[in-house]
Amino acid sequence: MNTGTPQKLLIIDFGSQVTQLIARRLREANIYCEIHPFNAAREEFIDAFEPQAIILSGGPASVTQPDFPCPPESIYELGIPILGICYGQQVMMRQLGGDVSQGRHGEFGRATLRPEGAGLIGRHNLMEGLFADGHEEVWMSHGDSVTQPAAGFRVIARSQNAPFAALADNERHLFGLQFHPEVYHTPCGTRILRNFAHIAGFTGDWTMSAFCRRIIQKLRDDIGGAKVICGLSGGVDSAVTAALIHRALPGQLTCVFVDHGLLRDNEAESVTTMFRESFNIPLSPIDASTQFLAALRGISDPETKRKTIGRLFIDVFREEAQKIGGATHLAQGTLYPDVIESPSAGDGPSATIKSHHNVGGLPAELGLELVEPLRELFKDEVRELGRELGLPDEFVRRHPFPGPGLAIRCPGEVTPAKLAILRQADTIFLDQIDKHRLYDDIWQAFAVLLPVNSVGVMGDGRTYGAACVLRAVTSVDGMTADFYDFEGTFLSETATRIVNEVRGINRVLYDITSKPPGTIEWE
Repeated sequence: MNTGTPQKLLIIDFGSQVTQLIARRLREANIYCEIHPFNAAREEFIDAFEPQAIILSGGPASVTQPDFPCPPESIYELGIPILGICYGQQVMMRQLGGDVSQGRHGEFGRATLRPEGAGLIGRHNLMEGLFADGHEEVWMSHGDSVTQPAAGFRVIARSQNAPFAALADNERHLFGLQFHPEVYHTPCGTRILRNFAHIAGFTGDWTMSAFCRRIIQKLRDDIGGAKVICGLSGGVDSAVTAALIHRALPGQLTCVFVDHGLLRDNEAESVTTMFRESFNIPLSPIDASTQFLAALRGISDPETKRKTIGRLFIDVFREEAQKIGGATHLAQGTLYPDVIESPSAGDGPSATIKSHHNVGGLPAELGLELVEPLRELFKDEVRELGRELGLPDEFVRRHPFPGPGLAIRCPGEVTPAKLAILRQADTIFLDQIDKHRLYDDIWQAFAVLLPVNSVGVMGDGRTYGAACVLRAVTSVDGMTADFYDFEGTFLSETATRIVNEVRGINRVLYDITSKPPGTIEWE
């Protein structure tokens, strides 16, 4: 097993909301890759990174407009394989002398891909293993289109509306795809990405055990003998972060558990007990519920909620750091999906989906340096790392729980009365899932209390009560998700329990929205 520096693939991000899925597919093949925004991936950076291959992502820009975002043209002279996806294909064609036009109509959704030639490089073929039935289904999402390939490229696949759906310059090992191989709607996409990696000579040397050893050494090199405090939420992300830092820096870590009054029923007690029984790490529980709920009074906008909670987290940690004394670093369980849905690092190109309370750095006056050892991992990789570190199963298998807690499951103003109702409904829903032994089949499940009332009839009397929405999804990495297809009897039984046992709710709905277009959480 390779324990040194792995082979590296660089993904240059032009702002696609699914850029992270490119990395996800490659990680599944044990190929180490990093995503960096185009405005940070300049010549000096690329030279220092020493990639074995480069992928240019999709994005919302148009190469038909002035000052379009682009990579350094020098990458095409590096002699390494490069793959352009959607906008990445278009920018490659434009830089190398081809033509791209803004179409009258965009192309969005499924398309049928058919082969055109072999596209061979040595023994490998970008489309190797495809077209057993003469065609493949792919996912298109573009407005512009290549109208004339650059010199040296030839068509290797086309669709009805995209005559240059896949292009290859075999001599220079340059490829362009108009469709998105990274999304699940392109079933053959993973095979195409792995074929590209094979063409580039990747051997799949990136493993979780190797990552664990490297990140532990990096923590030791970066932090040395300094003290670290870690924000513990009880979820898998913060638990793995704490275990990792404790493994790297024994005796230097203090965990802080903040009860912001937005937790599930009995969450604070169960997390504190579970953590203390599993780890020999100092733990400081803090009840800041009064402070948080007072600050959220009158706030309905979801972004303002998240930012208010994030600001108060910083305030609490500032106070706790002063009590601990000597702490110079703050550890957080920030993950890849957190980063992509928040403003991109380095003022990158991606749109903000929602602000995460643990993304975006720390104010200078806090005096603590941020440590985010999981920042480049997806949720399932974090679970794998947790098992590598020997964490108890009750930590590793827990469903995700958002940092802002129930505040983002209570649209509108957050009040103690609403939280009490929501906690009861949420507890019943999760109890039902456990009772039917469905917990491990579901990525995340929770209740949402809507800020609307509806007329009902209970006990021969009229009611005007709140509506509750149940949400349960399946996912691999949190970047995309589908609703869990409960049986009707389960939903009926659960709705009956909630209406009968929770005073204030007279209507229960089930959310069948996928991600995209929705997000997993409601706010």
